[in-house]
Amino acid sequence: MFYIGREASKLWKRFCAEVTTEINLLAENWKYLLAGLICQYIHGLAAHGVHYLHKPGPTLQDLGFFLLPELGQDKAYLSETLFTAIFVSFFLWTFHPFILKSKKIYTVLIWCRVLSFLVASQALRIVTFYSTQLPGPNYHCREGSELATLPPPKSVIEVLLINFPHGVLYGCGDLIFSSHMIFTLVFVLTYQKYGTQRCIKQLGWFLAVIQSLLIIASRKHYTVDIVVAWYTVNLVVFFIEKKLPEIPDRNSTTLLLPLSVKDKDGWTKEENHKLLNGNSVDPAERRQRSQSNGMIMENGSAHYADSAMNGA
Repeated sequence: MFYIGREASKLWKRFCAEVTTEINLLAENWKYLLAGLICQYIHGLAAHGVHYLHKPGPTLQDLGFFLLPELGQDKAYLSETLFTAIFVSFFLWTFHPFILKSKKIYTVLIWCRVLSFLVASQALRIVTFYSTQLPGPNYHCREGSELATLPPPKSVIEVLLINFPHGVLYGCGDLIFSSHMIFTLVFVLTYQKYGTQRCIKQLGWFLAVIQSLLIIASRKHYTVDIVVAWYTVNLVVFFIEKKLPEIPDRNSTTLLLPLSVKDKDGWTKEENHKLLNGNSVDPAERRQRSQSNGMIMENGSAHYADSAMNGA
């Protein structure tokens, strides 16, 4: 019981310290998070809007449909179940710094990064599926289905509410490229860079492939929707990574923190601001400045000593 109580106390202190750190980061980055969430709503609004333009027709010839047997409506939940598992697992992983002692990321900063990847990919997706509307291959989007088309909206409110959740689950027309694969690939690519477990990284790529096959087998997307998602999302993440500031390893960052109150007072406001935002401080630059300050003090001391001797 004593051991459990001691470990619980450590966990609570670790949690409180992490909350303080993340609140400070949130205070500086909340605008980016809010903008990312608003863009998620805009993406949903655009996907719902294209449903009004959808015209059902014969399913297009597709290589994936020819190679993969159709799962049927009763097994269409398989791809959604796998996607939900991937989403929840990644979401929980981003909050592991609040509990685990070994941590590599900041929750706020990692979600700023993830949302930037999602927004860029979804912007390309909106332009793509509004450029050309294909007849949906999903069961509720085929000819004869009452859900394949939507009557003209009676008010602006009806459009803005997206008919949630029915409009999200039974949308048609937003095909190229797959939104499910955007989220899946962004999550896998993010963990690939910032995760620590090699086996989970390999599992993530394996699940991404299985997710692709299940979406095609469920006839929720054409094969081209999946193929385009694979190379588009990877390219988007590749180029945006070059523009965003790097998130340092928290284990290495702690080595740069002041070791005493005297050292802490020597840190400038700019350096503390950089560390808070997850940016590293160049040790060489700081070492050079410290040495320069030290020479000034030494010269000052020597000058004082010489003056004292002359005075004697």
